[in-house]
Amino acid sequence: MSTRRDFLEKITISAIGLPLIYNSTNLFAAATLHEEGEILNVAILGLGSYGERVADAMQDCKRAKLVGLISGTPSKLTEWGAKYNIPEKNRYNYETYDQIKDNPDIDAVYIITPNALHKEAALRVAKASKHVISEKPMGLNAEEGQAMIDACKAAGVHLLVGYRLHFEPKTVAVIKMRQEGAFGKLNFFQGQTGFDIGDPTQWRLDKDLAGGGSLMDIGIYSINGARYITGEEPIWVTAQETKTEPEKFKEGVDETIQFQLGFPSGIVASCLSTYNMRYLDRFYLAGDEGFAEMQPSTGYGPIEGRTHKGKLTQPHTTHQTLQMDGMARIIYDNEQPIVPVDGEEGLKDLKIIDAIYKAVETGEKVEL
Repeated sequence: MSTRRDFLEKITISAIGLPLIYNSTNLFAAATLHEEGEILNVAILGLGSYGERVADAMQDCKRAKLVGLISGTPSKLTEWGAKYNIPEKNRYNYETYDQIKDNPDIDAVYIITPNALHKEAALRVAKASKHVISEKPMGLNAEEGQAMIDACKAAGVHLLVGYRLHFEPKTVAVIKMRQEGAFGKLNFFQGQTGFDIGDPTQWRLDKDLAGGGSLMDIGIYSINGARYITGEEPIWVTAQETKTEPEKFKEGVDETIQFQLGFPSGIVASCLSTYNMRYLDRFYLAGDEGFAEMQPSTGYGPIEGRTHKGKLTQPHTTHQTLQMDGMARIIYDNEQPIVPVDGEEGLKDLKIIDAIYKAVETGEKVEL
């Protein structure tokens, strides 16, 4: 695969022999046709509603292109293949997708399946020498996350996690303000993430597929948000679970968890994760010289927010479009986002999730 630098070097060398009509202005114009860099060719594994959201968003990407499909449902392969113009040779089922190893059209696979299937898929994709993009949570627990990291490292491929908000302009603006000291000494973070889950038969309420309940699905946003907004890693966790509908939220599937994170500087985060309350999508950061509030803070957009300096006005772009272009820059240009989206970042969240569940079970403070 050629890089942008290779391209620019080749076009510069070629220009030496061009007629004089190709002046420096024309040469620059020709080079800018590819100045965005190499394209990341992606196959989506798991053709559900979120997979469709990603596929649609990728139609506007400059650096990423949808070129392959992997599904256990033949009709979806046919329908999506027609909708997104994916040739039959780039369509696979769950039994055959190891064959992507021999398909040069595909550079990476985005795993968008129930949580319990992430690890196996990641190991198979890595073995096929393709880059791995996993939806969050990266795995069911820290042990699975580490296995995914190890497999990708051994295969020499990237492992990235679908942290779309790490590319979202208003979120990035708040992080930069904190880095610049705009809020002064930080004191408190609050994260509220939740919704009414609805259909009791869906996979998110099946422990074997989801690995838990609201914490795995929506609470991870507050965990990750507490970390990137404060810029610190927690050193302890406490947590409490509330379950009002045990017939819907069965054993091992949490309905509502309140959890607290303690950070080295003394900041405390108070967070709520729930599948049984509406209108909860808010981050709040308080410092001794300012504040930041984002509501909605994690939805698909647009994100809205304000600080002590006024309303956040950065323009909205579809999160998944920014994410996939950003991931192409990570892989091909080594251009890192303001907060990592690699496997190590995913593992940090999984360790905290493990600790929260342990705190719920024991009723004790868990050190990290």
